[in-house]
Amino acid sequence: MRLNRYLAQCGIASRRHADDLIVKGAVRINGRAVRELGTLVNYTDHVEVEGRVIEPPRTPTYLLVNKPAGVVTTMRDPEGRRTVAELLPRGARGVPVGRLDYDTSGVLLITDDGELANRLLHPRFGVEKTYRAAIGGHLSQAELARLQRGVPLDGVRTAPAKLRVVSAARERSTIDITIHEGRNRQIRRMFEAFGHPVLALTRTRFGPLRLGALPAGAVRSLTPRELAALERHRRPPVEFPRSKRNTTRTPVT
Repeated sequence: MRLNRYLAQCGIASRRHADDLIVKGAVRINGRAVRELGTLVNYTDHVEVEGRVIEPPRTPTYLLVNKPAGVVTTMRDPEGRRTVAELLPRGARGVPVGRLDYDTSGVLLITDDGELANRLLHPRFGVEKTYRAAIGGHLSQAELARLQRGVPLDGVRTAPAKLRVVSAARERSTIDITIHEGRNRQIRRMFEAFGHPVLALTRTRFGPLRLGALPAGAVRSLTPRELAALERHRRPPVEFPRSKRNTTRTPVT
C-alpha cells in the first residue's frame, strides 16, 4: 500500500501530514530514507518515523459471506433472530458492508476497513449490485422497458437498471437485475409496482465480488484478485462537467 496510508493506519499521522513527513525525509524503510510521495510499503517492511520504529497495523479483515434467507444483517439482534455474526469464524473482526433484507440471500462483504466500506456504500461511487429474482408471472416487454428506465418509488424515480431475462413462464420468471442504488427493499418494490411479487431474491454480485459456488451460510476470505479489484474503489469517482449531467429528476406520472 502507499506509505502515507500505511502511516495513517498505524496512527502516526493523517495522510496529508504523513506526506509532509515523507518529503522532509523523516521516514525510513528498511534503513533507507524515502522522500518520494507514492512510495509503496508492505507489512513486512521495517519502517521508522523520526527514529522511532513503527509497529505495522494489523491486517484488515475481508470476508465474503453467502448470507442465507432468514438471517439478519447485523452483529446482534434484540429479537433473538439469527445474525450474520453467527456465520463468521471465531474471533473474526469486521461488520457487514450494507444490508441484505431478512428474506434475501447472497453476497455480503464483512470488513473492518471502514474507509473502503464507506466508499463502497457512497452513492457517488455507483457500485453495482446484481440480484437474481424469482418473480410471480411473466414480464411484458413494456414492463421490462419501464423497469430499465426506472420506477417511481416514494415520489422519486429509481435510477436506470439493467435487466436480463433468465427464464420466463406464465406462473414464474427469473430475472437478473443490476442497480447501483440501495433503497429499502428496492428490488422487491420495483417488481411489485407491476404486480409481480418477488418469490426469492439472491444478490449474486456486489461490485467486483461474485457469489460463485459459495454455499449458503459459508464464509471465505477474498482472493488477491478480488482485493486488488476492491482497491480500485479507493480512487476518486470520475466527475463529469455539470453541463453534461442530467440533474433534473423525472416527474412522477
